[in-house]
Amino acid sequence: MSTAGISALRVVTVNGSYSTSSKTGALLELVTDTLADRLAIEVTRIELADLRDEFATALAPEDTGPRARAALDALAPADLVIAGTPVFKGSYSGLFKHFFDLLDVYDLATKPVLLVATGGSERHALVIEHALRPLFGFFQAQTAPVGIYVAAGDFDGTLVLNPEVHARIEIAVDDLVPVLELRRHHALGTT
Repeated sequence: MSTAGISALRVVTVNGSYSTSSKTGALLELVTDTLADRLAIEVTRIELADLRDEFATALAPEDTGPRARAALDALAPADLVIAGTPVFKGSYSGLFKHFFDLLDVYDLATKPVLLVATGGSERHALVIEHALRPLFGFFQAQTAPVGIYVAAGDFDGTLVLNPEVHARIEIAVDDLVPVLELRRHHALGTT
């Protein structure tokens, strides 16, 4: 698909992993690569592991360091947020939750959000429905119907091997593309 002359959509990924080299980060990259095959996108990657010293003890956005504040500020103007977290004890990471706790309640209102999670086994797969979707529902975000959960057994290191995961990513992207194109046309004032 030719994307010449089309303004790139702003995609922000948030990796809630405590490690900068993680399965969650690899999954986020696979999702953005798949989306980039379909649409012109500009990706901003937020690695919470790199920013934790700037926001982990903050009680309000103004208490964060400059890089953390820039990361928070990147979310509101994004055309799409892809929120990813490893699963700990059946829920998102504390680092992930605290980062989103610092957002204004309306920063993600009506914004498309794709939910992504990784965990040790399939028994954590409902984290998308029971933890992530309610969190982003609070923010009144438009969560994509298909979330992507990947268990440790589907990876070789940080490489996703399971073809069913790749197929699920394609389904999620197929759902998002028309929504994002419509939002782009609306923003440009075209139909």
